[in-house]
Amino acid sequence: MSVRRLAPAEIQPKEFAFSADNLAWANKQVEKYPAGRQASAIIPLLWRAQKQAGGWLPEVAIRYVADFLAMPHIRALEVATFYTMFNLEPVGRYYVQLCGTTPCMLRGAEDLKRVCRDRIGEPGHVTKDGTFSWLEVECLGACVNAPMVQINDDFYEDLDTENFNKLLDDLAAGRPVKVGPQIDRQYSAPAGGATTLTDPSLYQANGKSAGAAKAAVTDAEAKKPTKAASDREAPAPKSPNADKTKPKAR
Repeated sequence: MSVRRLAPAEIQPKEFAFSADNLAWANKQVEKYPAGRQASAIIPLLWRAQKQAGGWLPEVAIRYVADFLAMPHIRALEVATFYTMFNLEPVGRYYVQLCGTTPCMLRGAEDLKRVCRDRIGEPGHVTKDGTFSWLEVECLGACVNAPMVQINDDFYEDLDTENFNKLLDDLAAGRPVKVGPQIDRQYSAPAGGATTLTDPSLYQANGKSAGAAKAAVTDAEAKKPTKAASDREAPAPKSPNADKTKPKAR
């Protein structure tokens, strides 16, 4: 992993403190852990600090969280610089994380990278108006709907250059956008609808027509678990001391 450093001093804010709402939220997170173990809340508190700071973690925010949890500053810095979910430099109002792992690459991620470079600039660059920045990341777990990007907290999937450009246009203009697949697909279901188990004859039973037959497996009723094999009764083995069988005569 490449070295991750804090943003230059000239762009670092001078102070940071949780808002009233975030302070109440942070106290509740700390209460989840035993006394003396409050440092266990470091990741969620850094994440909330990043949200409040506009999508990145200034050094003063990292130090604030460390003091809040009564832990050395260096320990909080170690966490913030290790996890790539924490941005150490300013990002755009819409932070585009573009998946470049193999499934997305095979389905057009390189074309999406060109769109990002043409419209936003090089990775890590924030547009002059502060609207966009982008970065190539590893797998985001939506391979079946590749290629895809994560923008702030939402996934946008089944992208191509046309619908990706439109998505960026709509975000920049403040228009509503569709989250998830950008084609006619329901979540991760097959594009265009079901393609397997569609033959009506599969659901015929006892000579009834396909329309009257009931599917072999449905979700209408809760599945009832069967008795576990470990719960079934079995004869207890006899103790060797209880064996009264007489030995055979030689």
